Amino acid sequence: MNSFIIAIIGILLLYLAYVLYGSRISNLLDISDTNKTPAVMLNDNVDYVPTKKGIIFGHHFSSIAGAGPIIGPVVAAALFGWVPAFLWIVIGSIFIGGVHDMTSMVASMRHEGKSIATVAGNVMSKRAQLIFAAFIWLTLILIVAVFAVVAAKALINKPEIVLPTIMLIPIAIVVGIMRYKFNIDTRIGTVIGLILLFIFIYLGLDYPISLPADVAFNYWVVILLVYAFIASILPVWTLLQPRDYLASYVLFIGLGLGLLGIAVVQPTITTPAFISFNSSAGYIWPIMFVTIACGAISGFHSLVSSGTSSKQIEKESDAKLVGYGAMLVESLLAILALLAVTAGLKWASGDPSVIPYPELLKQGWILTFGTGYGQLVAPFFGVTLGTVVGMMMIKTFVMTTLDTASRLGRFIGTELFGSNGLGLTVMDNRYVSTIVLLVLAGALALTNSWIKIWPIFGSANQLIAALSLFVVTIWLVGMKKPSRYTLYPGIFMLLTTIAALVILALKFIPEGDYLLGGTSIILLILAVLVVVETISSWRRVQESS
Repeated sequence: MNSFIIAIIGILLLYLAYVLYGSRISNLLDISDTNKTPAVMLNDNVDYVPTKKGIIFGHHFSSIAGAGPIIGPVVAAALFGWVPAFLWIVIGSIFIGGVHDMTSMVASMRHEGKSIATVAGNVMSKRAQLIFAAFIWLTLILIVAVFAVVAAKALINKPEIVLPTIMLIPIAIVVGIMRYKFNIDTRIGTVIGLILLFIFIYLGLDYPISLPADVAFNYWVVILLVYAFIASILPVWTLLQPRDYLASYVLFIGLGLGLLGIAVVQPTITTPAFISFNSSAGYIWPIMFVTIACGAISGFHSLVSSGTSSKQIEKESDAKLVGYGAMLVESLLAILALLAVTAGLKWASGDPSVIPYPELLKQGWILTFGTGYGQLVAPFFGVTLGTVVGMMMIKTFVMTTLDTASRLGRFIGTELFGSNGLGLTVMDNRYVSTIVLLVLAGALALTNSWIKIWPIFGSANQLIAALSLFVVTIWLVGMKKPSRYTLYPGIFMLLTTIAALVILALKFIPEGDYLLGGTSIILLILAVLVVVETISSWRRVQESS
């Protein structure tokens, strides 16, 4: 199969979905620019900052598009084949992921930009809020720890990307000051910022930066966590927003070049269309649906939508582009990742100098994607430089997830432990809330304890998605709106997550891994508790209407 045809089919389906289904969801939510957004009503120039839709789109896309839309398709295609992976990416993003992201964003905007956990407390119960917030907070600690580790290892393995990674921080600060302090046209600041960024990307190739091997990992983890602290507590316009906005151009350019490479090279997909219903990781359902998360649906997205982005939307009509549109662009990125490894790499090869896709995957998904991407953009850069560009894309994704997750952890920590939660008023302080989160994440990262928990993350992430969809469903019922758009996807994701957790528990416990087995059972109990709360809230809302 010609990969170019598959890319075109994917692009057309996603475009039609944005025009048709995205508009339907907008109408469902009664989107209107007459409604003032939290960014306008609660503008504090720190977290609540009215932002033009082009800038907030870039920030939001960079935040949600972590490593997930790349790693999921790279792994899943090798297990089950490229056709089921492609179908889940497209169908999932249109009918589940995009709806999940946009509805959680708008629900948050209608509740003063608070997190989806606080929305749960408003439309369901205080108990549901605390359970959900605690689970989200613990998950964010794990996310920060893992992405600090991944970012550190990327800086060690590819010293060429150290210089542009570091210099993007002061560049972003300059762009933010130009925009918000001196009111310089955004386009001028963007051009200046991008020129500087690409100069340092080029210089990074000639001036790689390395730390001593025996201390490099620990030093980089600490440095990255210090950066995450600064990005979390500073006003959003000074660093987080402009850094993510500029980073989005790296991602968009990388995405565009990859798709252009597919159009020019038109490589044939060598990976089997379908491999098996059962793989070494488990059955296609539910395993593939928790392996491919961000490219189709990811619970982390609801945290971003109701965390940083809902506090920056200037007009309600922007929610369609930022919420639904960014999810579809991420789906397109997942399609590119899928084609990079299934068409850019060989499934099998008689040439000993060519490492087949399944064998290369054993050396790591980052290298696998980077190698496949390098083959796609070889006409423009050559394979070696193209691989570096692919690696830079991944590093950019990882950094945006790291800083955004840290800020989200601050919000959730305050809501959970602060005066409006468990009553620990010291956690209302943004410095304290951030330090607590990062210290715990750093402990997981530096001791490699995260490795013991990470296998359960895919299921935990999708459980957040299911619970977010249920929260939005109750909100819609309370407004006497049709709830099927979120209820049915929520049920599907809940059943998928429960099935995955049961499989994991049955795997880990007999092997004597009681930590992961016990964690799976705890997540199952959490799922049951929230379902009970959802049913109770549904009945209460129905009776009161």
